[in-house]
Amino acid sequence: MPHLSTYVGLADHSEKTLADSLRAVAEGHAAEADVFHTCHLLAGWSDAHRERLRPVVERYGEDDSVTEPERLHADGLAEVRAGQVGLLRDLQDLHVLATLVQTTWTVVAQGAQGLRDRELLEIATSANAETSRQLSWLNTRMKAAAPQALIVDPAR
Repeated sequence: MPHLSTYVGLADHSEKTLADSLRAVAEGHAAEADVFHTCHLLAGWSDAHRERLRPVVERYGEDDSVTEPERLHADGLAEVRAGQVGLLRDLQDLHVLATLVQTTWTVVAQGAQGLRDRELLEIATSANAETSRQLSWLNTRMKAAAPQALIVDPAR
């Protein structure tokens, strides 16, 4: 199972990156009340995914020595952009991170099925479903932000 530990580690690290980035966007765009509150809520979901994954990490380990999956690694949002276009770009960045998380959970679920590891399969399936909800909110919020960001004249 040398590569399962790689993907367990990728799931853990990706969820942490997503949670940290959601919090950065929440704080950076705090004037948008829905963004502030929802991003904090969604970050909590990612934290919970990591907490549930902890016993699996202890069982299989997290292999950080394999470099190939690092090409899949996405950097978090260290700082947010200003204004409506900035919000739209930040939401897109979150979407990319959440997509990485979701596809990682899909792969982990397949490994869990192959190993007949019911605990890991349930964690991966549940986390994947909540990540789908995170992605759904991000899509909806991007659609709401786009007209304001792309059409409204900032000089007005």
